[in-house]
Amino acid sequence: MYVSTIACERGVYKNFLSSGDAPNKPEAKLVSRLFRIKPLPVLIFVRAQFDYDPLEDELIPCAQAGIAFRTGDILQIISKDDHHWWQARKDNAAGSAGLIPSPELQEWRIACMSMEKNKQEQDAEGEGGCSSHTEGCDGSTVNCSIFGRKKKQYKDKYLAKHNAVFDQLDLVTYEEVVKLPYPAFQRKTLVLLGAHGVGRRHIKNTIISKHPDKYAYPIPHTTRPPRSDEENGRNYYFVSHDEMMADIAANEYLEYGTHEDAMYGTKLETIRKIHEEGRMAILDVEPQALKVLRTAEFAPYVVFIAAPAFANVTDFDGSLERLAKESDMLKQAYGHFFDLTIVNNDLDETIAQLEAAIERVHTTPQWVPVSWVY
Repeated sequence: MYVSTIACERGVYKNFLSSGDAPNKPEAKLVSRLFRIKPLPVLIFVRAQFDYDPLEDELIPCAQAGIAFRTGDILQIISKDDHHWWQARKDNAAGSAGLIPSPELQEWRIACMSMEKNKQEQDAEGEGGCSSHTEGCDGSTVNCSIFGRKKKQYKDKYLAKHNAVFDQLDLVTYEEVVKLPYPAFQRKTLVLLGAHGVGRRHIKNTIISKHPDKYAYPIPHTTRPPRSDEENGRNYYFVSHDEMMADIAANEYLEYGTHEDAMYGTKLETIRKIHEEGRMAILDVEPQALKVLRTAEFAPYVVFIAAPAFANVTDFDGSLERLAKESDMLKQAYGHFFDLTIVNNDLDETIAQLEAAIERVHTTPQWVPVSWVY
């Protein structure tokens, strides 16, 4: 057989032939005719952006037919024929496919939960209506109390995204992804997220000091005047207030802020410069910066440094409790963006885990958003 491999990547067929004259062989012509008669299916994979357990879902037609998954799991979509329930299987998992909620159904579910929370109607579960009476929910035919005891009725029109509730929510369900081989794809930026005081700066500085040829931190810009022993471009780039404000207006800064009457910020071109030098940029930024960074240009690997459990530790000033609460809030709000979570029980152990993870990232295929490729 002269056709050694036949691949289908998002509907584009590629024939890998073992010799130059193979297309003239009968076997190759037969395969070509088969393609025209019955094309190979397009494989669709998504990364789950929420946790799901069918045994806790009262909307699913049959809980035993559903599959459970966690945030970050890769799912292969088998069928989208049903508007409310897709068929999928976990990547590399044996067995038949199961039901998962469609994005429209999950968004509707989140919107109803938000309405109940905002209107303080948790106690109205099972009473047959959503008394918030916002646009798209008149309370007569749809029960937004999805955790009530009765099976809930819902109609397609209540899944419409023009509902005002959807405009107020940051809804996340699934993100279509594709697996790219090494070394065709390389992560360019290491993003460390975590609560303030969890140790991100120490971790960043330690990794850079150990591997200055591999990693670097972008030099920040500031409007404060340089001190006598400071050189422009070494620890800071010194610019005027007007220049910095003009660059901010031109969206040239990843993030910026004010400290003691001076402005400080990280300019996007300083990150690009690190990439041009063949090094990986390490950033310890606020999570809002991911809106800019999660693109093919910056190709980030997002690591969440979680606060440890402070069992049997005296919290004299409440700082440990605040650290734990902030860590939990960040995980709840941005957990669907995390590629890896490391609990910082010990700094040396955390750094070792992070270095091992980066090594794997640089030597193994990576699941990345389809938007980074197409």
